[in-house]
Amino acid sequence: MRINHNIAALNTYRQLGQANNAQQSSMEKLSSGLRINNASDDAAGLAISEKMRGQIRGLEQAQTNAQDGISMIQTAEGALNETHSILQRMRELATQASNDTNTDTDRGEIQKEINQLTSEINRVGNTTEFNTQELLNGGSTGELGNFSVETNSNDSTSTPGVYNIELTSNVSAGQKVTFGDVSLTEGTDFDAGNDAAATATAIATAISSEGTYSANASSGVLTLTEDTASGTDLSASDFSVTGGTGGDGFQASFQVGANEGQSMSIEISDMRANALGLTGTAGTEGFTGEDSVTDGTNNETVEAALDVSTHEAAAEAITVINDAIEEVSSQRSNLGAYQNRLDHTINNLGTSTENLTAAESRIRDVDYALTAA
Repeated sequence: MRINHNIAALNTYRQLGQANNAQQSSMEKLSSGLRINNASDDAAGLAISEKMRGQIRGLEQAQTNAQDGISMIQTAEGALNETHSILQRMRELATQASNDTNTDTDRGEIQKEINQLTSEINRVGNTTEFNTQELLNGGSTGELGNFSVETNSNDSTSTPGVYNIELTSNVSAGQKVTFGDVSLTEGTDFDAGNDAAATATAIATAISSEGTYSANASSGVLTLTEDTASGTDLSASDFSVTGGTGGDGFQASFQVGANEGQSMSIEISDMRANALGLTGTAGTEGFTGEDSVTDGTNNETVEAALDVSTHEAAAEAITVINDAIEEVSSQRSNLGAYQNRLDHTINNLGTSTENLTAAESRIRDVDYALTAA
């Protein structure tokens, strides 16, 4: 028998505290559904499960990314479906025009439809967008550079205007550059270099001979000075680039995994008329004698269409259109392959997410039967 220390009471108090802590921990787990509510519950398990959670959320977002990628591809492929329909009609018209039962007047009417259909191919190529991104114009923006007015006259009696144009890239083959009322075509009026500086120099030389502006270039900056005051202010919209072969193609990368480097890329070629061989420089063999095709966004003619005015010309046009049909078919085939690949990617991501979630659950979630026992 002890008088100064109640060992039995101390033992009871200790056991009661442990029971209370265990009950509190069990209630916390049962109410939250989690075996690990604090790092002290299982420090190693917490670290492992958090890493798994990051992977799971990344995989779930990757599925969404892949689905968005399919939507982008379907937008482009749907537009090319219409381009295919247009080309088939153009082939039909060229076949009709190649028959000498048609008079010159008949072929003139056929030419009108050929011109309009070609312009529509340009419109499809220049305006097909997904989330403001242009998909079918070869990756070109249709802009020559950054435009800023250094000085500018507001009336016909003031000093002629001076315009500075900073070129950000070279002009592609066959493209037409416009400066107010002056238009120049690459390959006909000037030969662009391999960079912005060389292009600016070539344009300056060509435009000076037109008589509207005096021009010079330095380090890619093209300076135009009006020969006489026009009284008309020019803005950035008065300087443009149209036609030509466009850029190197639209390119996009889709993040289809949870980690760095787990991505896939797609590329869509220029699907406008010039890139398909359907337009060219006016007066050259196989094309009309004057520009008859627009870029589809306005009524200004900027390219020459395939000529169907004679049996020989129309027969050659059939071959050109055939080649264009095959090129569009090839691009659509690529887009279909991209989409099929993404479908499989989504399925795989779903499986990975399910299995990783099960593993994370075994670490993080509470076993109700065991905890309540």
